[in-house]
Amino acid sequence: MLLELARWLQGLENFFSVFGYITLRAILGALTSLALALLLGPALIRRLALIKGGQPIRSDGPQSHFSKAGTPTMGGALILLAVTLSTLLWADLRNRYVWVVLAVLVAFGAIGWLDDWIKLAKRDPNGLRSRTKYALQSVFGLAAGVFLFLSADAPSNTQFFLPLLKDAVFPLGAGLIAIAYFWIVGFSNAVNLTDGLDGLAIMPSVLVAGALGVFAYASGHAEFSVYLQIPQVPGAGELAIFCAAIAGAGLGFLWFNTYPAQVFMGDIGALALGAAIGCVAVIVRQELVLVVMGGIFVIETLSVMAQVASFKLTGKRIFRMAPIHHHFELKGWPEPRVIVRFWIITVVLVLVGLATLKVR
Repeated sequence: MLLELARWLQGLENFFSVFGYITLRAILGALTSLALALLLGPALIRRLALIKGGQPIRSDGPQSHFSKAGTPTMGGALILLAVTLSTLLWADLRNRYVWVVLAVLVAFGAIGWLDDWIKLAKRDPNGLRSRTKYALQSVFGLAAGVFLFLSADAPSNTQFFLPLLKDAVFPLGAGLIAIAYFWIVGFSNAVNLTDGLDGLAIMPSVLVAGALGVFAYASGHAEFSVYLQIPQVPGAGELAIFCAAIAGAGLGFLWFNTYPAQVFMGDIGALALGAAIGCVAVIVRQELVLVVMGGIFVIETLSVMAQVASFKLTGKRIFRMAPIHHHFELKGWPEPRVIVRFWIITVVLVLVGLATLKVR
């Protein structure tokens, strides 16, 4: 929106041409979403408290969590609002990738809102039925995959790349739809599973989104993509602004979500952030790099799968409780220790992922 205004003003004063630079608009996008989150956060928290938007606590969860009952949830709405407004302000709205990631963010946020609302209205910590939630996720995940496949306008759009190996390229064709589906839906649920402690999910989301923004900028830049030997995806550079907006909004939300949390993200935020991150990774053709950088999300998901499989097959549990962050809580780790150590692991994994930019 503001980019179009800057283009018009450029005819009057050359100074406004500076807003054509993606890097500047990404910084402004991050600062705008951060400011929006910080400014709107207190009012949203008060509003959620007034409507009794307190988080129901599972009876089978760690006993230390019972004291959190009544803490306002659905705070992820703050993230969605800040990211959407900031992206609309600073991104090039003629870019199709901007619209598809925004659509995924809003669509999965709507699923999360429905899930959270059922939890609050019925005081049921289980929320939306798993089959219904998965069906809705599948519809939107497949829709995004079909759109990316049908709108592909470069060979790299439908190819699968292995990091570290510059010549390892595999044509996907319509298989891109399946890849997009699994990454969008998969990471949507993975971030949701991770969102069990104060600030645990949002900081890794901020770090991974920021790193994906670097990949998006490099992939959309003709010279950088050739130099770094990464897939060239024309137009993907604008996603750097979207990723920066996620990082800014996430930090703003963390201001209120840090231990002890004043507000919880809820499914409205977790499902949306995971889906959006997965969608960006598919667009910039860095699916496997996302698996590395989002390793905490992957580990949390695998811990649940392993726990369920072990109990069904042997009647025994591998962990004291799944997802794995609860296992460490029950081992006696204070909640802040679990959170910060998972953050540290994410920083390391993100650095490893960024290192693949040049190690090819």
